[in-house]
Amino acid sequence: MSSPVATWDTIQDVFYRKDTVYDMSWSIPDLSDYIVATAKNGGPVAMIRDERKIMLLGRHAAGKPKIYVYTSSGILLSTLTWDLTPPVLLHFTSQNLIVLSDEGLYRVYDLSNPTEYKQYTLGSEVSSVGIIEAQAWEDGLVVLTGDLQFLEVRRWGGGRAVPLCPSELKELPASWTLLSPDKSPSGHVQVLFSINDTIITLDALERIDQHVSRGPFSQIRISPNGRFLALPTVFNTLWVVSSDLSRNLSEVDVSQWGDGQPDRVEWCGDNAVVIAWGGKVAVAGPGGDCLIYDYSPSAHLVGEIDGLRVISSHVCDFIQKVPDYSLAVFKPGSTHPAAILLDALDHFERKSPKADESVRYIRAELADAVDTCIEAAGREIDSYWQKRLLRAAQFGRAFIDLYNPSDFVEMAQTLKVLNAVRYYQVGIPITYEQYTSASPTFLISHLVSRNLHLLALRISQHLHLRPDAVLKHWAIAKITHASSQSIDPSDRGIADDHTICSAIVAKFQKEGKRSVSYAEIAKKAWEAGRTRLATMLLDHEPRAAEQVPLLLEMKQDKLALGKAVDSGDTDLVYQVLLNLHSSLTPGDFFHLLDDSLSPNLSPAVNLLQVYARQADRQLLRNFYYQDDRRTENGCLDMEEAGESASVEKRKERLGEAARHFGESKERAFESKMAEDAQRLLTLQDSYQNELSTPTHQYYFASLSVNAFIHALLIGGFSKRAEKVRSDYRVPDKRFWWVKLKALAEVKDWDALEVFAKAKKSPIGYEPFVRHLLKVGEPQKAASYVARCDAKARVDLYVECGEWGRAAELAREKGDKGRLEQLKRQAPTGLAQRDVEEVMRRPGK
Repeated sequence: MSSPVATWDTIQDVFYRKDTVYDMSWSIPDLSDYIVATAKNGGPVAMIRDERKIMLLGRHAAGKPKIYVYTSSGILLSTLTWDLTPPVLLHFTSQNLIVLSDEGLYRVYDLSNPTEYKQYTLGSEVSSVGIIEAQAWEDGLVVLTGDLQFLEVRRWGGGRAVPLCPSELKELPASWTLLSPDKSPSGHVQVLFSINDTIITLDALERIDQHVSRGPFSQIRISPNGRFLALPTVFNTLWVVSSDLSRNLSEVDVSQWGDGQPDRVEWCGDNAVVIAWGGKVAVAGPGGDCLIYDYSPSAHLVGEIDGLRVISSHVCDFIQKVPDYSLAVFKPGSTHPAAILLDALDHFERKSPKADESVRYIRAELADAVDTCIEAAGREIDSYWQKRLLRAAQFGRAFIDLYNPSDFVEMAQTLKVLNAVRYYQVGIPITYEQYTSASPTFLISHLVSRNLHLLALRISQHLHLRPDAVLKHWAIAKITHASSQSIDPSDRGIADDHTICSAIVAKFQKEGKRSVSYAEIAKKAWEAGRTRLATMLLDHEPRAAEQVPLLLEMKQDKLALGKAVDSGDTDLVYQVLLNLHSSLTPGDFFHLLDDSLSPNLSPAVNLLQVYARQADRQLLRNFYYQDDRRTENGCLDMEEAGESASVEKRKERLGEAARHFGESKERAFESKMAEDAQRLLTLQDSYQNELSTPTHQYYFASLSVNAFIHALLIGGFSKRAEKVRSDYRVPDKRFWWVKLKALAEVKDWDALEVFAKAKKSPIGYEPFVRHLLKVGEPQKAASYVARCDAKARVDLYVECGEWGRAAELAREKGDKGRLEQLKRQAPTGLAQRDVEEVMRRPGK
């Protein structure tokens, strides 16, 4: 096995290496015939014939232009027919291929199903002036329109094209590029363009002239970290500066390496600039030295965070500055402990005693040597040297008493993943640096987008990651594929739906440990026109909150409501009810809730009544009407009558209550009560209007009959009170109580006396005494004691404070015991003297 240094070269004592990753599987003679776009991190290659170039007859197929998508190893993934005007941009995001036409239409292709796409427009204004050029980043793009203005579009869902600050261009810029928000110091997209001898920076708010004097620049390239600019001038020099143009890093004459203006300039990581003239590729050093490689007839350069991919008709190479870890191990003459440890492994395998000497020599630095070998293994593409370095690390680890093996295990796992995806049939030449920068989930997402589900699933399991995303994508792809096939007309596809559902459930239960959600899969099935399959899948979804919204969207209303009820989540039930109420006709809505048809939905019916009673009485009234609930409707009318502040509204509601109660033979009494209440309210309203004056306002509405009579008596309207008594057949006892309280309240003692003497009191006279005592009138109360029952008079006199009269009455009865009791109980002073005086009288 050849040494890793066989591919190394130097530029001013800095080592670079060029590794051939793949021999290309395609048969493309010249990449310069195409517009080419390549995804980052070892992603696929897309190309379309460049219509602006004159081609030899027969070199390309006739017909509509086609977009070809290949792996980095040259294996064709898909062919897309392009039927719009010529494209000005091909761009890969992490999941999709974006193709933009010069009329402002762009398509978003899902790489897992490239026959389907979403098409959007940048608007009629853009279409009218056209697009000259465009550049993009992960979440959006910037276009240069025919009227020489820059527009920004955020996200790929048809967002509006937003103008940046006016460019003030009178002619096309010599070149331009964009700083994506993640690299821009402002956090917003910025455009840099070259005009005359300067560079202008442009964003949504301002246009700033940087006042440089070395232009114009044929290209502007930003380093992966966003800190440096590579600026080839029209005078065949390469100027490298900081991104804010404040520091001059180097200036090199490139005319010695190629003729004319370079076709392409890219960064090789953040360390060097690579220039291409056709198939000649030069890696430029800061002092004027370079490495030149030949890729005739043409090469496509892809800048990565740690190097540069070169794709040609025949090979895919990776050029990078040799990583420090690899340099420490493999640099000729290296005395680094890691290099000595690798040498010790060689001696050990040859059973040479020098192995022990080498280990002893680096004993103090053995842990560092092991760590360096592990890291160097990650930077090697050749699996032989990966294993060799890991074996050296394992060998050195045996001589360390305490060493945490987690880094070793993690690197071994990572390399197994990287080697699997680098295999030429997969064709993803991702490096360790790219992998750690983008995260494992990015790689899995990339595999899933190419429908490499089994490999993605195995990698997820190998790295102990949740397989949910992989399984979901696999299930959706399975449904999509099945939907494109013809179904058996004999059973209308029922068997096929059962087969697909069973396969998905079995796979989820086996690989996903029952944690994968079925709702998203079901939605895709429904969108594909397979409602029955979607319903089957939703039956396996354990979370009602995931089931119900999709069932509603699918118009499976009863099923959605049933699932919500079964979940026991009242908020979810309310959500379904409100959604159905807004989307269905009243008849359909209430028919759905019919208890006789769907007894299992009775909890939902109860919740609807609770909600409607609080928030939508008309809904509750309509429900009672549809469900033929006359009594409940009458009760609702009575309740609303009691709550209403408007007399007219109350009378109206009472009338409705009487009508609703009257429609049921069993509610005749309630109907009569409602009618009486309405009649009473009408009378109260009439009296209120008649008796009120500008100086005094009476309020009778909503009073009970007793309170109404009481109010009339207090106002002095005794005849009207008598009329109310007569009309509503108020019993004598109740009327006497009401009048007693009213006359006592207004202290009309003469009227009270007349009332008491009018006829025999049906309630007796003791209530007179006690009520007058209650209102603080003991003397008035005492005047009625003589009319009370003889047995109670003594006690009543005592309660009225008339101790002498109580004693006199006891003496008349000859009750000496009672007299003695009164003497003992009487308070000292006048009351006691009155009792004693009665007791001293001669006679009985």
